[in-house]
Amino acid sequence: MVARRTLCLVTDVLFVRDRKDPSKFHPRISVQHDFVYEALWDKDKAVFNRIYNDYYYRRNNQFWYHEAMKKLPKLVEATGMLVCAEDLGMVPDCVAWVMNELRILSLEVQSMPKDPRVRFGHLSTFPYRSVNTFSSHDMPTLRQWWDENWERTQEYYNTMLYKGGPAPHPLTGLLAREIILRQLLSPSMLCILSIQDWLAIDEDLRLPDADAERINIPANPRHYWRYRMHINIEDLMANAPFCAAVKDMVQQSGR
Repeated sequence: MVARRTLCLVTDVLFVRDRKDPSKFHPRISVQHDFVYEALWDKDKAVFNRIYNDYYYRRNNQFWYHEAMKKLPKLVEATGMLVCAEDLGMVPDCVAWVMNELRILSLEVQSMPKDPRVRFGHLSTFPYRSVNTFSSHDMPTLRQWWDENWERTQEYYNTMLYKGGPAPHPLTGLLAREIILRQLLSPSMLCILSIQDWLAIDEDLRLPDADAERINIPANPRHYWRYRMHINIEDLMANAPFCAAVKDMVQQSGR
């Protein structure tokens, strides 16, 4: 109980005192998810958000831009491979400046839109200089995501897949195939999908337990790089229906 009360005292603050200058304070990261923020009046939230956004996204733009331009060009020039940035989550304005100047590909994930005004990214708006995927090593697979939040899935089913009625659970192979095809049809230069999401289209090949397909859970230190393919590559290549389905989608999308 004492530990819990101590944690509440630590987290029940909007600003954290600067360690070097006690007269200065910094907005606490992600405090918008805590009660101390929710208890504010709307006008006070607006003021806090202006301070928060200025501190994390704008105030140090020039500093981080110059730091990036000192180091990143050497990394980009050191390889003939295309470079992709994991520009997700909290991304300062200067990140886009650097990526554009160095021609670095962005990472586009439909379930994590960069436009705060929408719940899902519109595939047709993805930039050409980008990598499109539905799930990464640190995210739930397509099948997991589908059952993670039924209300969210229902909205995706109606507004992104343009289907009426209730969304089916669990995700059917036929519907997984449609989602994968839509990803392939995006204008992104590259569409890279996990083997778990490819296998989702075949209900005979995929694992019965969708949770067993997760690679990493960042919040769980005991769940990392856990996934192992349950089918060897030779058997997968010999599976004519699956290979034909993949070939058909690749041809339809022009990939």
